[in-house]
Amino acid sequence: MKGKWKLFCCLVSGMLTAGMDGQAQQFSTLTPAGNFISSEKIPHGYGIQTTDAYISLTSYGATIIRIRLLKNKDEANKRTSFAVIAQPEQDLHLKDSSGGKLTLETDSLQVTINREPVRINFFSKRTGQLLSGDDETLGMAWNGSEVTSYRKMFSDEKFLGLGQKTGDLNHRSTTLVNLNNDAYGFKAGTQPMYSTMPFFMGIHDQCIYGIYFDNTYVSTFDFNLAGEDHNYYSFGATGGEMDYYFFGAPSMSGIIRDYTYITGRMTMPPLYGLGYIQSRYSYMSETEVLDVMKHMREFKMPCDLIFCDIDYMDSFKVFTWDKIRFPHPKQMVDSLKNMGAHLYVILDPALKIQKGYSLYEEGIRDHRFIRYPNGRPFTGSVWAGPSHFTDFLNPETRSWWKDHLKVYTNDGITGFLNDMDEPAIFRKNAPDALLMGDENNPVTFKEGRNVYGYEMARATYEGVKQLTGLRPFNISRSAFSGVQRFASMWTGDNESNDMHMFMDTRMSLSLSMTGLSYVGMNIGGFVGNPTPALMVRWMQLGVYMPLFINHTVGSNPHEPYAFAEPVRSELRSAIRYRYSLLPYLYSAFYQSATAGTPILKALPYGYTFDSLVYKKEYQHEFICGNSLLVVPVASSADSVKMYLPDGLWYR
Repeated sequence: MKGKWKLFCCLVSGMLTAGMDGQAQQFSTLTPAGNFISSEKIPHGYGIQTTDAYISLTSYGATIIRIRLLKNKDEANKRTSFAVIAQPEQDLHLKDSSGGKLTLETDSLQVTINREPVRINFFSKRTGQLLSGDDETLGMAWNGSEVTSYRKMFSDEKFLGLGQKTGDLNHRSTTLVNLNNDAYGFKAGTQPMYSTMPFFMGIHDQCIYGIYFDNTYVSTFDFNLAGEDHNYYSFGATGGEMDYYFFGAPSMSGIIRDYTYITGRMTMPPLYGLGYIQSRYSYMSETEVLDVMKHMREFKMPCDLIFCDIDYMDSFKVFTWDKIRFPHPKQMVDSLKNMGAHLYVILDPALKIQKGYSLYEEGIRDHRFIRYPNGRPFTGSVWAGPSHFTDFLNPETRSWWKDHLKVYTNDGITGFLNDMDEPAIFRKNAPDALLMGDENNPVTFKEGRNVYGYEMARATYEGVKQLTGLRPFNISRSAFSGVQRFASMWTGDNESNDMHMFMDTRMSLSLSMTGLSYVGMNIGGFVGNPTPALMVRWMQLGVYMPLFINHTVGSNPHEPYAFAEPVRSELRSAIRYRYSLLPYLYSAFYQSATAGTPILKALPYGYTFDSLVYKKEYQHEFICGNSLLVVPVASSADSVKMYLPDGLWYR
């Protein structure tokens, strides 16, 4: 960045101025990776037979190597990834097999496999530096059905990524759990959250690496381990394989590029998806929806999207309209389009159990629901009361869902919010033994829960695309790695206070590091009512969020025209400024779609080896696009301490 002019803006005045504590596991049935017996050439890599396991190493590129720990070689072809769409391309070459270890290499990486016991270490071929490796004592191991990789942790190592986490940007000294969960009312430190992104980067000794753990079970990343004689960390899951991808590009931009190469990159949204979005839970009639948009136009406030939450439905039944309060949906959509705006609506995965509800009756007839092992549909209570849950892991069910989206697309609706897709069930958990997917190859709820929302978002995105040929506007509350191909995401049901504004900023930056560029937060907070000062600050910050959305359940109106002057004018100014940035933002979206470049870049992205960017007081600063440095400011403050990294900056 040195030598280039950059822009920065501090959101200071009323005007817009441009874990849980970790504990070591108890090893009751520990099965380690074992000692080396033999090696063999396999397509694009090598297979290692040990006394207790079979390990495959496969090259997906000069800086991408996949590692799989299997009980036996026969398991190698039995698993299909939900997230990974790339195939191995380059080869992993044998360099040396003497001296008690095996050495493999690509053009950029060198991998050594110690024989007794088997331990895998990754080195930069350019510098010879150790990037990451197995812990010498523990390595990779099974503990019953659990599988874990124990890895060396360097004294200065920092850990970034893992998506939607409520703590600090640097996860050192924390233990983080991935289990997609309805996290209403979350606080700092709350986990698990709505989504699972098991990808992180380690930074130490002027080098960087990345790891993606391709496992959908409940996973734990423990960066809070320490032995008496050495430091180590671990990641693992309650079931499934130890299957991870190691990324050895020498920069954060290169690692994220490679990660999005294997899991896919975001698709370009419709241009209106970059505009201002007005929403609340709930607009109760089509008259109210149209009146909100008329007021936005009356007060000369740009707005491209408005939202219908669950109250547009007949008794909360998805794919229906309440015929009294929303009697003319197509006319409503047409009226909005005449005002230059689009409507998007909420979709829930659970279908009300009710005779005469055609979708429910079809689902029963054609086996479209999550089921018990005996085939009986599982029942849980949500907004509609006792309901069955659509089985999105079944391809035939996804096709069925896509076809029913015609209820909306025929009315001109091409935008959707996939909600409650963790899946959320009121006051209860679903049994791990429930079954999903093809009856000939079922997936347990324990394995499939974390990809349930991913598959719902996929079905909705693909359905709109197939039915209309247009770019869908698609949001999902729950997600897994790779969801960027199908949906955007917001940070969830936040609260109206400064703490949440800053926490949601950290989550947005962390999600951006894990391939999900199209992110945002509920401006002003979902729960509660912001002060006028907080609403202004949050709206100004929202200008730089890829997903620019104002959504609330608060008792007071959060529509920008509902605030008194001078706040109303300040909110209008912020929204208008967003529209002046659209060409700049559209270019940033295009870079993300074609190269995986995050739209929001936490300071470590461009200044990875500058120690100051990891200080907590600077962890909310970010660069939007390539050139705008943004510094959020608390609503009660009139100044902020900020850090300008190396370079030439223009205010």
